[in-house]
Amino acid sequence: MRLGVLDVGSNTVHLLVVDAHPGARPLPAHSHKAELRLAELLDADGAIGSDGIDRLIGVIADALQAAEDKGCENVLPFATSAVREATNADEVLARVAAETGVRLAVLTGDEEARLTFLAVRRWFGWSAGRLLVLDIGGGSLEIAYGMDEEPDAAASLPLGAGRLTAGWLPGDPPDTNDVRALRRHVRAQIAHVVGDFSRLGRPDHVVATSKTFKQLARLTGAARSAEGLYVQRALSRAALADWVSRLAAMPTAERAELPGVSAGRAGQLVAGALVAEAAMDLFDVDELEICPWALREGVILRRLDHLPAERPALGQLPPA
Repeated sequence: MRLGVLDVGSNTVHLLVVDAHPGARPLPAHSHKAELRLAELLDADGAIGSDGIDRLIGVIADALQAAEDKGCENVLPFATSAVREATNADEVLARVAAETGVRLAVLTGDEEARLTFLAVRRWFGWSAGRLLVLDIGGGSLEIAYGMDEEPDAAASLPLGAGRLTAGWLPGDPPDTNDVRALRRHVRAQIAHVVGDFSRLGRPDHVVATSKTFKQLARLTGAARSAEGLYVQRALSRAALADWVSRLAAMPTAERAELPGVSAGRAGQLVAGALVAEAAMDLFDVDELEICPWALREGVILRRLDHLPAERPALGQLPPA
């Protein structure tokens, strides 16, 4: 069957179309996305303004048309932290439903972490052992740890790259004192939850997902996306540390010209790098591996898990 997953995130609205059936890996067939940056559209009261809602509705309508054009049998729509934490979330959801027919499922931070963990587990398999998974989004940082497909511990912190940029780094390039203040804030937030994971033992494999980690890995020498999903990509703490201060000293336009950095994400990269470095430091991670699957794939896999699998007919047993 052909499925679409519609991810209303803090940075982008992304429709991923896949061909999938129970027991098989989902094969990407089409990707349609628009940068909306909802995390940066919140007003002083934490609400998404009417203009932002109008833009969201327009982008969702375009995504639905793309899903129809590509022959999707079903679309799984969900929203993450920007909608979840908006003070007028109910109004946003009601207008989207009334004007597009889409009823967005609003994931909790814990659900985000668990679904991302599922995707990573399926990608690497059981041989990866105990996994520690880090995911930096536009609105939040998700952390999960475990041996099985359900993590033993999961946490979601309000440390998304878009949220932090809008709230802490107004300058371009950002002021040195603002960067320092954000660094302290990020590390204090992560330190609150490190103990919950550390008491479970050291992970066998540390993995990161998300555009932020992919861009940072590319900056430090990882393979380009054009080289394919199955090329191993890693990010070391030492290499990342060399880049954090360099990124903070650059204006957005200069960052956008770096290898693997998109113009739409260049403004958020300093905040994202500070979060990535802090997480690797505080969890004592020397190197992590980048996983191409993340939350969207986790949503698809969970949906497939709940579909009945076709059972082959049993042949007759040979005579004794």
